[in-house]
Amino acid sequence: MPVHYLRGIAFGLTLANLVTSFTPGFPYGTEKVRGVNLGGWLVLEPWITPSMFDNTGNSAIVDEWTFCQYQNHDTASQALKSHWDTWITETDFASIASAGLNHVRLPIGYWAFETGPGEPYISGQLSYLQKAITWASNHNLKLIVDLHGAPGSQNGFDNSGRRMSFPTWHSNQTNIDRTNAIIKTITATVAGRPDVVPIIAPLNEPAGYDGDAVLKATRQYWLDSYGNIRYPAGSTKQSNIVELIHDAFQPLSYWNGFETAPNFTGVAIDTHIYQMFSVQGVAMTNQQHISQACSAGSGLSNFDLWTIVGEWTPASTDCAKYLNGRGVGSRYDGSYAGSTRVGSCTGKSGSASSFSSSYKTFLRQFWEAQVISYEKGDGWIQWTWKAENADDWSYQAGLKNGWIPQNPTNLEYPTICN
Repeated sequence: MPVHYLRGIAFGLTLANLVTSFTPGFPYGTEKVRGVNLGGWLVLEPWITPSMFDNTGNSAIVDEWTFCQYQNHDTASQALKSHWDTWITETDFASIASAGLNHVRLPIGYWAFETGPGEPYISGQLSYLQKAITWASNHNLKLIVDLHGAPGSQNGFDNSGRRMSFPTWHSNQTNIDRTNAIIKTITATVAGRPDVVPIIAPLNEPAGYDGDAVLKATRQYWLDSYGNIRYPAGSTKQSNIVELIHDAFQPLSYWNGFETAPNFTGVAIDTHIYQMFSVQGVAMTNQQHISQACSAGSGLSNFDLWTIVGEWTPASTDCAKYLNGRGVGSRYDGSYAGSTRVGSCTGKSGSASSFSSSYKTFLRQFWEAQVISYEKGDGWIQWTWKAENADDWSYQAGLKNGWIPQNPTNLEYPTICN
């Protein structure tokens, strides 16, 4: 379909004769999504790989944009290629599959596909996307291609590629047009593998909390993406790929009736649930964290689209180094501007060797409470598979150290939400 799908009746078509049955490569709504994110691989995040940033010796390098901007091109390029070659390999896919998971979500930035004048980004990620598709196929995993960064930044977070005081993606139609073109490219890239890539997330975390202008642009972009993903190349024939929209930090109720049957098929919604990005959140007791996780389930179970918690973590503090941004402190220990100290971050993040047995027990309980709750919806994808020095966030470290079971259905606290 054309970019502005639903703004007009293109080719004399109507929704009624576009919508037909389809068969995605995973039985969403029947089987639970159980997965993990491959964070920090094809989009850098300072808290996931702090050494890459510290090794530059330049404190102004706070995201992938400045990583490429403030270093010699060859130096930055070599560091990125080494990272891409080693951070995630086929061994990781094998380990993820052997842990009983069925999905991986792969964040990738727009600059993997094209860069504009004045944009310092270094490309080269696409061959790793292709490897990821092959590795997922080899290990019977489903891959979600997640556009994590858009031109102008959709949220101003460092994980969009560019840390900014206010995002500009939504306020520049050229940015949006470029993003639509990239979604068409992604759809064409994976078109032959709906069995491996059954779902595309056309944009991670647009900053809906920044106001109506962002939400208006996002709603139209989801409609455009529906056409580009579900009816690619202007075709009247639908693909077997699901569109995964993000809630834009709005309550699910905001999206009631949006892209729902009978006029739409193959749409899922992604909500991200974190409890440490507010002063109130980090101040909660362990039991309050667990209770809040348990309370999320009813809203997920009652929504009118397939509902996936696409990011969450057993971590309950913001103690991980650079989690709030390189050079930014933590609310938990009071080093974040405007926060009130809760306690010491020692033993709350970093290496699991510093974690007490009681803290590991809490991590297990909190992990299970979230899994139980989120499976009242259509499933979950934990953030993230690995981190250099934040084991509380790492699925890999959780498996190794016992707060994540080797099979996600083997629960020690199955009644924790009762």
